[in-house]
Amino acid sequence: MKPLLSHRTRTALLLPLAALLAACNDQTAQPSAPPPEVSVITTRAADVPVSFQYVGQVAGFRDIQIRGRVNGILLKRLYQEGQSVKAGTPLFQIDPEPYQVAVERARAALAVQQASLMNADLNYKRIVPLYKENAVSQKDRDDALATFEAAKAAVAQAKAALHEAEINLGYTLVTAPISGLTNKAAQSEGSLISASSAEGSLLTSMSQIDPIYVNFAFSENESIEQRKMEASGKLIVPPEKKFDVQLTLGDGSTYSRTGTMNFTDNVVDPTTGTISARALFQNPDSELRPGQYARVTLKGYQYRDAITIPQKSVLTTQQGKIVMLVGQDNKVSPRPVTLGQEVNNDVLVLSGLKPGERVIVEGLVKARPGQPVKIVPLTPPPAAAKAPAAKPDAAQPEKLAPSAK
Repeated sequence: MKPLLSHRTRTALLLPLAALLAACNDQTAQPSAPPPEVSVITTRAADVPVSFQYVGQVAGFRDIQIRGRVNGILLKRLYQEGQSVKAGTPLFQIDPEPYQVAVERARAALAVQQASLMNADLNYKRIVPLYKENAVSQKDRDDALATFEAAKAAVAQAKAALHEAEINLGYTLVTAPISGLTNKAAQSEGSLISASSAEGSLLTSMSQIDPIYVNFAFSENESIEQRKMEASGKLIVPPEKKFDVQLTLGDGSTYSRTGTMNFTDNVVDPTTGTISARALFQNPDSELRPGQYARVTLKGYQYRDAITIPQKSVLTTQQGKIVMLVGQDNKVSPRPVTLGQEVNNDVLVLSGLKPGERVIVEGLVKARPGQPVKIVPLTPPPAAAKAPAAKPDAAQPEKLAPSAK
């Protein structure tokens, strides 16, 4: 009987099969890739200090318009425009000569009335004894008394006129009513100052800048949201609502002194939908000037039982912000989160996380949803790496998020 397949044919069929079996054995022998290494923090709840930022504008503690109070020619400006002056410093000189004449005239009129009073007094003193002896009538005595009283009133009137004339003379030397920063002169020397005209009487303006105000405003919606959070206990208000205020200047530097909340309006501006507020700062070096813009940071609030995570643990997708979690089985799963403001190098989580969950901080690029990972200790920061560090505990590689309380 002839064989079904020749030796050559069997050999041709067996060679590919052997090659296939060898390839399968090679693949089986190769070890599977190890899970990627990641570092995590374990979330926890704590009272977290938060701040609110607004755009502010510096304003003088007192802004005053310096006006001429008498009519006359402006003879001289007595101050350096823009300089800081003390209260009582002479600023302008209005022509005093007409007012000196008025003072002299009033003094003369007073002298006349004083002479009349002296005469009336002597006459009355002569009449009284005669009246007691029935040498003159009661009418004569009454007339003498009336003349005496009228003379006294005339003297008082003349004194008042003299005082008014002296006041007007004093108004010709215009002095600074407060200590502060002067502005440029509104009237040039030789101008006619008209005390009855709003425009014609303005000489300059001044601002008291120590202390100094910073005005800002916050929206009505923000105010409503804050009140709701305060009522629910989620937002903790400082005792007596004493907020600290930090000021960031236009060049990015922080003003060296901390301010305090000074005023919050009780009405909403209908044109802007905002509520006005004001902070007070000490300004002994005149570093802050009226009109200057700055960023106001209001500090003192705390979020109760809040969760913060490092900013580098947050990923941005088309659907929003997400973080990668490591479950109890060491497998990765994404989680959408709603974030609040930054707190130091962390960010506040408003929703999406609860205490005790493990968030990937390092190794995000290697983590894939549904795949297992290996947890390793966090890389120490550069400053900490220079110092001798304790050997990490391999059994507990996780690290709690730092408390911001």
